[in-house]
Amino acid sequence: MTEADAVHPGARSEPIRVLIVDDHEVMAASLARVLDDEPDLVSVGLASSLAQARARVQTSAPDVLVLDRRLPDGDGVEAIRDLKALRPSMNILVLTGSSSDDVLVRALEGGAAGFLSKTRSLGEVTSAVRAAAAGEASVSSEMLARLLPRLTRVSAPTPTLTRREEEVLAMLAQGLSNAAIAAELTVSVNTVRNHVSNLSAKLGAHSKLEAMSIAIQRGLLAPPQ
Repeated sequence: MTEADAVHPGARSEPIRVLIVDDHEVMAASLARVLDDEPDLVSVGLASSLAQARARVQTSAPDVLVLDRRLPDGDGVEAIRDLKALRPSMNILVLTGSSSDDVLVRALEGGAAGFLSKTRSLGEVTSAVRAAAAGEASVSSEMLARLLPRLTRVSAPTPTLTRREEEVLAMLAQGLSNAAIAAELTVSVNTVRNHVSNLSAKLGAHSKLEAMSIAIQRGLLAPPQ
């Protein structure tokens, strides 16, 4: 799944607000400049620690948080739930130099919208930010198939999905984009987006990746084999 079928940035009336949390000042500042050069993106602050991140999430109202994993005062992945609790509508992209499944699964279970390797170009990061703002999953279908079966089941109230929402959810777990699902179901892309929006609301999710994670944890979706 990629950002290819994300909502076009022009559909937003305001730029996507991005908070960067990274203790590497040069890298963070470089990313902020790249974001500010884009007409539909704007950096709303830099934080070099989790403590600063918590404060700035509340004051800068970001749409997307680019979060380094290793920070001076803790593990960024472990802090995802707390950060999202401060601003539930905010989507989080984890910036990491590790491709360890354990790290990525913890990020997914915490509610991350995707993962960014530190080896990716700044241009790829801006694409991932746009995808996260549109609720897309910034992770390949191959990685998705590898990670989803490793999620831990939890006990929680299980919402009722319609049969079509269940179909769409299953296709999301296969790594299909909105356009591919629309073609498979012979419906419009907007119809698929509506189904994704509805099932995400029922699950309390703000991105496709978070919706799939919650659905598996609550037994609504069988992990890919």
